[in-house]
Amino acid sequence: MPSYTVTVATGSQWFAGTDDYIYLSLVGSAGCSEKHLLDKPFYNDFERGAVDSYDVTVDEELGDIQLVKIEKRKYWLHDNWYLKYVTLKTPYGDYIEFPCYRWIAGEGEIVLRDGRAKLACDDQIHILKQHRRKELETRQKQYRMENLFINRFMHMFQSSWSDFADFEKIFVKISNTISERVMNHWQEDLMFGYQFLNGCNPVLIQRCTKLPEKLPVTTEMVECSLERQLTLEQEVEQGNIFIVDFELLDGIDANRTDPCTLQFLAAPICLLYKNLVNKMVPIAIQLSQVPGEENPIFLPSDAKYDWLLAKIWVRSSDFHVHQTITHLLRTHLVSEVFGIAMYRQLPAVHPIFKLLVAHVRFTIAINTKAREQLICEFGLFDKANATGGGGHVQMVQRAMQDLTYASLCFPEAIKARGMDSTRDIPYYFYRDDGLLVWEAIKTFTADVVSIYYESDQVVVEDQELQDFVNDVYVYGMRGKKASGFPKAIQTREKLSEYLTVVIFTASAQHAAVNFGQYDWCSWIPNAPPTMRAPPPTAKGVVTIEQIVDTLPDRGRSCWHLGAVWALSQFQENELFLGMYPEEHFIEKPVKEAMARFRKNLDTIVSVIAERNKNKKLPYYYLSPDRIPNSVAI
Repeated sequence: MPSYTVTVATGSQWFAGTDDYIYLSLVGSAGCSEKHLLDKPFYNDFERGAVDSYDVTVDEELGDIQLVKIEKRKYWLHDNWYLKYVTLKTPYGDYIEFPCYRWIAGEGEIVLRDGRAKLACDDQIHILKQHRRKELETRQKQYRMENLFINRFMHMFQSSWSDFADFEKIFVKISNTISERVMNHWQEDLMFGYQFLNGCNPVLIQRCTKLPEKLPVTTEMVECSLERQLTLEQEVEQGNIFIVDFELLDGIDANRTDPCTLQFLAAPICLLYKNLVNKMVPIAIQLSQVPGEENPIFLPSDAKYDWLLAKIWVRSSDFHVHQTITHLLRTHLVSEVFGIAMYRQLPAVHPIFKLLVAHVRFTIAINTKAREQLICEFGLFDKANATGGGGHVQMVQRAMQDLTYASLCFPEAIKARGMDSTRDIPYYFYRDDGLLVWEAIKTFTADVVSIYYESDQVVVEDQELQDFVNDVYVYGMRGKKASGFPKAIQTREKLSEYLTVVIFTASAQHAAVNFGQYDWCSWIPNAPPTMRAPPPTAKGVVTIEQIVDTLPDRGRSCWHLGAVWALSQFQENELFLGMYPEEHFIEKPVKEAMARFRKNLDTIVSVIAERNKNKKLPYYYLSPDRIPNSVAI
């Protein structure tokens, strides 16, 4: 009778092992075996990290093995099991790999295919077609996308701090090199301008090609800041003026969840100047969108505290846009859209599923936790942020108008803001490092695409791929043509770009705007999560006492500090870009492509490390060895 050697690998995570009964069946082209209990006498099978082998003898010839069925039944108490893979040695000496890499909860059955990636057109056998279809039907019931974004999104410690030094009481115990430098230099114009390039929200600054009518600034107002003996208009023409406009915040409702504390928002416009040493400095700030006597333009030549408070308002506004739009919407929620569409439309055997699965790892889980604890009613946003109580929902709804496919294509997004010239803007490390990582990812995706898609026609005819892309468009982007998201993909080149968008957003873009939060936002005056007095409507009246009373109270400061610290931490056993320990691909050409990818990433790590040598403010958020594979925190 034919005999097979079955090897079963259990994950090494905590609680990955099981004491339940595990049964195995083999499905071949000539028949199906009986269920076999995988059990060795006087041995504790399926322990955490174990690799167990069993001899399975069948009654008759099964032919080519097509599927492996694993059934888990309760022994004593319900427990979960993380199955990494099953391998099979046939009676003829062949080895077949069946990747799994997932939890099996409670009692149930999973059916595994061998690890070779297959497009739908490659499956001609009925049982394999049926397995493919059934897997997707099950997933589509499990992963529903009724509403992509948000269905519905403290009376203690309300005293003010005494002065700026008082903030150090909660700060210095867990400070680091960059956060300490921020604390010591946050009031300086150079530090203020630098953050728009290389802080944790480096995506808003753009070259100003024409002064907006709503900001009636003149040469006379800013001439003390201009270093080239040119008029303001001439500086604009030469490309030396930059702008950050927080129009998105105009009219957003401020937090009213705490009747004991009034909170306020502003929608500033900030004009910046590239000086003779190519550094960015602010030269004019208007705190709301409509000019007028009660909306003065604040200038570096104004009284010290007038100018400082204007900059603090900009930093607070930047914090709100960063948290809700740059971070939450444009990395977390967008990655969830890609992840859900992938699970709904691509079977595990599909090469694009195998490519992307590592890049949506834990994303749905962390977003669910955020909806339950952070952006929900009475969550952290309501406790600590001026956009809590519904303002953050309004922001997301507005920002959806600007969420386009092109804005997720890193090189296009940089160019659209006029920030692409390395000669004119030499210290924009976010751009420089991001472009390197983008190209490395795109080269890798192009390699994988070329392995499985022989021509553009194969791309067009891959209905599962087209369903995935259409799912993102219809359910994620609500079918909005203006979003620029494709409804279908026609070429291998466009497929490679699309996959690069998915991977870059989940890995590099998230890393760039997430892991610097403690560095740049832990010093409360540099990123106030709320303001307790309205923006000033006149000059010459601001005092240091007013500023301190405007900044967050002690309780909200503590909530904020804990949040940015937690969000800036890597997970235990983090998987960084290029690391694929779960071998969903078994084919040699893909493994070679992965090796080339890792080599390219290692080169980028070296380039960034060399650039950062002896820098007082090193930029390392886009170094591949610090970029997790997925949005998981």
